[in-house]
Amino acid sequence: MVGISLPFAGRWLARNSPARRVPSHGVDLFGERYAIDFVGVDDRHRSAGTRDWRTLLATEPPERFVGFGRPVLAPDDGTVVHVHDAEPDHEARRSQLALVPYALGQAGRLRRGAGAVAGNHVVVHLPVSGTFLLLAHLQQSSVRVVPGQEVVAGQEVARWGNSGNSTQPHVHLQVMDRADPFVTRGVPMSFRHFREWPPRTRQSQVRERGMPGEGAVVEPLPATGP
Repeated sequence: MVGISLPFAGRWLARNSPARRVPSHGVDLFGERYAIDFVGVDDRHRSAGTRDWRTLLATEPPERFVGFGRPVLAPDDGTVVHVHDAEPDHEARRSQLALVPYALGQAGRLRRGAGAVAGNHVVVHLPVSGTFLLLAHLQQSSVRVVPGQEVVAGQEVARWGNSGNSTQPHVHLQVMDRADPFVTRGVPMSFRHFREWPPRTRQSQVRERGMPGEGAVVEPLPATGP
């Protein structure tokens, strides 16, 4: 089990958590077995402050969403081994009507390769565990690191976007045994020191280490020690 910090500040909603099921995303492909997604939310735990006819019938600009453009933080110390920053941020989709053509394009995205699936992304080698960490769906032209660069936990490496296989701005994070997501296997992970609001409750709990539950809202807390 690889222990890391949450890669953001503020509150985020956990989706596709391996605390709910494994494989978390329904497949073992691309090292996603233990991956998790986080959707940025406000203090009322809303992912977007606006709902209108586009929410029900069409696509929406990614700027509507709380998480879009928020800083991406390195979850641990390591070395950047791969960067991709050439994919556009596309429109978001909460509408079931808008999701239909998007789903039909899934096979085409897979054929186009890692960039079309992970969008803009960064891979970091974690020397203590010998594993690799993938941060995906980054905002176009926001990546601030280059291959070979050393990063420390909490350092800003990019901004969250809506690139690649993403229906709305969110964080996709996974730990892998190899740097190449097309030949890698997922590795279990846990997060250090965070506050968690379980679904359908206003009561929070502090967790020193663990994996957020499906539908929980989390925020990182300052480290209390080694």
